[in-house]
Parts: sequence; structure tokens; C-alpha cells
Amino acid sequence: MPSLFTRIIKGEIPCHRIGEDDRFLAFLDIAPLREGHALVVPKQEVDRFFDLPTDLLAAIMPFAQGVAARIQRVVPCDRIGIAVIGLEVPHAHVHLIPLDRMSDMDFSRPKLKLTNEELAALAERIRNA
Repeated sequence: MPSLFTRIIKGEIPCHRIGEDDRFLAFLDIAPLREGHALVVPKQEVDRFFDLPTDLLAAIMPFAQGVAARIQRVVPCDRIGIAVIGLEVPHAHVHLIPLDRMSDMDFSRPKLKLTNEELAALAERIRNA
């Protein structure tokens, strides 16, 4: 059965896309730790991050770097943090999270509840940054 992220990549489940090329998709997290929290996923379905083929593993960071730069132009923050956890969805992915303090990356904190309209407007601002 395809992962949740594979279904998003195929367009079966909607998302707020903020970056895409032939190998990767970046979209806003619908339960973010902070406004601008995004996920970068390879289009090839691989469960564990370090099981990615070497070419994808090498290419995901430069792709994420461009997405992070656009997020930081739109979302006021000191920096963009990165986390690879991989337990919540069996599809390799990277979290990009706007940070001002260490606690901004505490995944045990309550998540924000942004409306679909708020996420759509934020995604558009990031895509256009």
C-alpha cells in the first residue's frame, strides 16, 4: 500500500506545495510546530532516510536548502532547523522548521491549528519568495 506521502505526491491527497522538482516535493505540514513548518520528501518511496539511494541522499539537502531560504524570507525567524525523525510516516522525509529557540523543535509540544485558507496563503507567499 502506498505511503501517505506517496498519495500526496500523486495528488490523491491535497497538500500545500511550496517546492517541487522531478525528484522531490516540499509542502507545508498541516499540524505544524511553527508557521512555515514544511516537509521535504523524495518522490521515490523509501521508508528509512539512510536507505535512500546515494544520489537522492546527496540531492535532498540542496533541494531543502532552497526551500528553507524561501521559508525564511517569508516567516520571521532566526533560522530554519532541520530534523529527520521518520517514525510518523514510513516514507523518508525532512522537517524544515522556523526557529528562534530550541523549544521550537520540541515535537512533544502542541501543534498549531491553522486553517486551510491560512496554509494556502502561506504556501503561495513561500512559492513566490
